[in-house]
Amino acid sequence: MTHSILPRPSLFSVELRTARWPTLVDWYRDALGLKVLVRVLDDEYALLEAGDTRLAILGRASAGEASGRWSLGFEVPDVVVARERLLGMAMTVGEPTIHPEGFHELRVVDPDGNRLRLFAWALGHHA
Repeated sequence: MTHSILPRPSLFSVELRTARWPTLVDWYRDALGLKVLVRVLDDEYALLEAGDTRLAILGRASAGEASGRWSLGFEVPDVVVARERLLGMAMTVGEPTIHPEGFHELRVVDPDGNRLRLFAWALGHHA
C-alpha cells in the first residue's frame, strides 16, 4: 500500500465566539492593533489579520465560557511597547517575564477572559 505525502495544511484562522461581539472586535483592533479585514454587522462576523493567520470573531448568544485549556500567543516586536499600549487603555497588566528560552512574555486577558500571551524574542535570538 502506497501513501502519497499530502502537503501540510496551513492554519487559516482561529475562531472566537462571544456574546459581546462589538466589544471584542474593537478590543483586538485597538489593544493589539490587528487589522480588520472583514466586518459583517448583520452576521456579527469579523476577520482580523494576525500575521500569517487570521482571528475570526463570531457573535453568538451562547458563546460559552473562556477556557483555561488554551491561550492565544501573539509575537510582538516589543513587549514593553505592547504593555504601554495596554496600560494606556486603562487595563491591568503585569510586568513582562524573561524566559530562559530567549523570549520576553506578557500575559493578559481579553474582555471575555480568554488568555493571551504576548511575546518578543530577545535581540540576537532566532526562533
